[in-house]
Amino acid sequence: MSRLRTTAAAAALLLALPLSVAAAVPALAAPTAPAPAGTATAPTTTPAAVHIELPRPTGPYAVGQEVLHLVDQNRPDPWVPSAGPRQLMVSLYYPAHAGTGSPTPYMTDGAARALLDTKVPGNTIPTEALTGARTWAESGARPQGGHYPLIVLSPGFTMPRTSLTGLAEDLTSRGYVVALIDHTYENTGTTFPDGQTLPCVMCGRPKDWSKVDESRAKDVSFVLDRLTDRPHPAWRYARMIDRDRIGMAGHSAGGAATVPALLTDDRIQAGADLDGSMDVLVPASGIGGKPYLMMGHPLPGGAEDSSWVQSWPNLDGWKRWLTVDGSNHGSFTDFPLFMEKLGLPQDPGTTLSGLRAIELTRRYVGAFFDLQLKGIEQPLLDGPTAADPEVRFDGSGHS
Repeated sequence: MSRLRTTAAAAALLLALPLSVAAAVPALAAPTAPAPAGTATAPTTTPAAVHIELPRPTGPYAVGQEVLHLVDQNRPDPWVPSAGPRQLMVSLYYPAHAGTGSPTPYMTDGAARALLDTKVPGNTIPTEALTGARTWAESGARPQGGHYPLIVLSPGFTMPRTSLTGLAEDLTSRGYVVALIDHTYENTGTTFPDGQTLPCVMCGRPKDWSKVDESRAKDVSFVLDRLTDRPHPAWRYARMIDRDRIGMAGHSAGGAATVPALLTDDRIQAGADLDGSMDVLVPASGIGGKPYLMMGHPLPGGAEDSSWVQSWPNLDGWKRWLTVDGSNHGSFTDFPLFMEKLGLPQDPGTTLSGLRAIELTRRYVGAFFDLQLKGIEQPLLDGPTAADPEVRFDGSGHS
């Protein structure tokens, strides 16, 4: 639900709009496949100082954060074998005591520069517009007691893990541990502890998308191995994780990767796909009865993503197919909020504000995991509601 329609929308946009406007379109709205080089330029009206603030998390818990560097000694990097074993950077979010840590930056300087320079050739947007964005997590905060379900988040192709920060913080505030993964060499830039920011080697390469998704599923399983290992987990607060309640959600390619992850890792009990075409289709045998949420933006002319149509009847557990009217492919990330603040236009037909998009994504993804991992009834997921007129419940015609 990402590559085909996002690329088509971008092409139509570039043809239809004046060059000065069209040139800015791909800036932070990343399709699963990268936009052609040279199609974006920084807006000429970028303010000298931009203050961007993520919306406050909605749950009762304060949010702590730690960043882990994990190395899989049993698996060479799939994209750059000469780099040695697969290395990942993971942001861990956890319920914490308020005021016991220090503010966390949205991104590292290197990752922010790589993102802007890749998405906005000729970039004049100040790096501080990203690194200085207001987040709600506190680095090194004292953890709450208790055990919490774990949710793994995987971002879209070319997208840094920080694109899902707003969702990660909100889930944590509702009482989850969240592991937000950067898939090395698949995003604009991943900064490692030595200060080096590795580039997107896979951008622009011919690729088998099913292999990308399967590789991401392996990344996720490795992260789960390291977080739940006994007696030596990779995270000092691993005792907070309830190993019997684990879910996964992702945007675009990250959403697509939930299918192979659910198929290959019995520990993952529920999955949510945010606007990602299923490169690995749900097989006729199903996914072991595991619950599944599909949440996406409307296609032109009422079309539907063929992979969703094919996979829907094979989902053999609880399932929902939600379409958010007025949204675009990036609406399930933080970036539309950034684009609004930076004066960058979004796709034609986008009527949903960045704040509203974040609100809806948080609300429905949070309700899904509250129902599936905590057993808390969620009338929100029973059908359309007047409070959220943008959200349509689809899929019934394909069962």
